[in-house]
Amino acid sequence: MPKRDVKGLHRVVSKGRIYWYAWRERGAPRVRGQYGTADFWASYDAAVRERHIPEPGKFRTLVTLYRASPDYSKLALSTRRQWGPWLDRIANYFDLSIAAFDHPKIRPVIRAWRNRYTAKPRAADMGIQVLSRVCAYAVEQGKLAANPCEGIKALYSSERAEIIWTDSDIVRIKQVASPEVGHAIDLAATTGLRRGDLLRLSWSHIEDNAIVISTGKSKYRRQALIPLYDGLRDVLARIPKRSPTLLTNSKGRPWTGDGFGTMFSNAKRAADIDDLHFHDLRGTAATRFYVAGLSERVIAEILGWSEANVAAIIRKYVDRTAATRAVIAQLNKSTK
Repeated sequence: MPKRDVKGLHRVVSKGRIYWYAWRERGAPRVRGQYGTADFWASYDAAVRERHIPEPGKFRTLVTLYRASPDYSKLALSTRRQWGPWLDRIANYFDLSIAAFDHPKIRPVIRAWRNRYTAKPRAADMGIQVLSRVCAYAVEQGKLAANPCEGIKALYSSERAEIIWTDSDIVRIKQVASPEVGHAIDLAATTGLRRGDLLRLSWSHIEDNAIVISTGKSKYRRQALIPLYDGLRDVLARIPKRSPTLLTNSKGRPWTGDGFGTMFSNAKRAADIDDLHFHDLRGTAATRFYVAGLSERVIAEILGWSEANVAAIIRKYVDRTAATRAVIAQLNKSTK
């Protein structure tokens, strides 16, 4: 059978059978026929042509142009992996002319499409975000007069600053997570650092009395300073020194963002935890900072939050006995 060196052709084995897809991204069309035959390559070539040379005047042309643009290529790899399937869904669903997207009646059509995903509000909002970016690109290129997605409200509006992992949540996920993922969870819950900063945190960032690290959120202009209170020292003592970075995978190598994200998601799934994100461990850290004796103002400075957000978490999650002990500790310290 004739063979071709085709980059991107994706092979999937399921229940002992082999299936081929024109490219790796979710939603890619299946290539029909036996691999290597003339029918197989004809099916593949047709899929590629439809992706790269859509019907002129159709909205899917704008999707293709955006996908090939420098704007899209500059996105982080993880973002492109998330957006790729949405671009396919958008191109497949909106079998409309470009002109239709300049008509006022397109907005109800867009909302109807968004509402197909209301069971998962965050996913629905991402779909609108991707569609809006395609439309914004089209406006920049002079293909559309305005972005019809502007002003469509997000479905997911929860203030996650007041959502935290409780101690029982952490025990539950650590029962099924690898020790390496468990170290990351403990460190996040005791430092309040964002995931990106945690994964690059090195032993050299640990000073005598504090962890000092420039934060990625501030483009490394701002330093986070986390005092080494007893709970944090205990966590650090449990992490083996296998690399310049504190957190490593099972092979003793520094985590990649995607690698850690996959392992953490697998642990959440095994623990049957759907409504909590890794980022919510920052709220857990806020409660532990408070019980350890830090003021709400200092906690707000460490986390980059408002004092009101910190106060709301304290009221909601720190019981009165623990809060009273924390206040007494602060008063005793101030009178010495």
